[in-house]
Amino acid sequence: MASSISATAASEPEHSTKEREEENATSTRAAEDEDTGAQVAPIVKLEEVAVTTGEEDEDAILDLKAKLYRFDKEGNQWKERGVGTVKLLKHKESAKVRLVFRQSKTLKICANHLVLPTINVQEHQGNDKSCLWHAADFADGELKDELFCIRFPSVENCKTFKETVEEVVETQGKKSESKDAADAAGLIEKLSVEDSKKEEKEKEEVPVAAKEVSKTTDDKVKAEVEKKDEPASSA
Repeated sequence: MASSISATAASEPEHSTKEREEENATSTRAAEDEDTGAQVAPIVKLEEVAVTTGEEDEDAILDLKAKLYRFDKEGNQWKERGVGTVKLLKHKESAKVRLVFRQSKTLKICANHLVLPTINVQEHQGNDKSCLWHAADFADGELKDELFCIRFPSVENCKTFKETVEEVVETQGKKSESKDAADAAGLIEKLSVEDSKKEEKEKEEVPVAAKEVSKTTDDKVKAEVEKKDEPASSA
């Protein structure tokens, strides 16, 4: 009997303690869940900052996921520039198009150059998901002649990229030819206007010169007539 009481006495405090812990935990949760209505002001007030990408005045005519490589001439090997997004951006005013490649996580610019009529995109031999091209790139803050290779997840995306760049190249080439023709026409027109002005000036100068000669002749004739009309001096 004594042993059984003793066991019960030993177990009861443990059970009671557990119940009290559960009750305390329940009270704590209830206190945490209770809305006191108090408002705590933040220690530091952060202001919203407008983030600019430099693409605000451009429209994206292409936006694809890809992996970009750059050929290292010194090491004679391809080096990965990053995994991210390649865009073709057309300026809203000048209509110039540039290629921009940004890394996905850091948004670091890995390629940044104009799509000029001289750019020639070629398929990578042995890989129909990749393309190659040369460009004067400005991603590192200075113009450098780079050889790029871009790899897409699918053949369709690679084809879309190549065809879109070729369309831009063709359009830019026609604009360049039109601009050259316009510049030549403007130069010819300017020369023609200058020649016309020169001829008009020469025509204006001729009558003035003739008038001066006529005036000089008249003055001489008048002087001779006056000399004849003077009375002869007496001997």
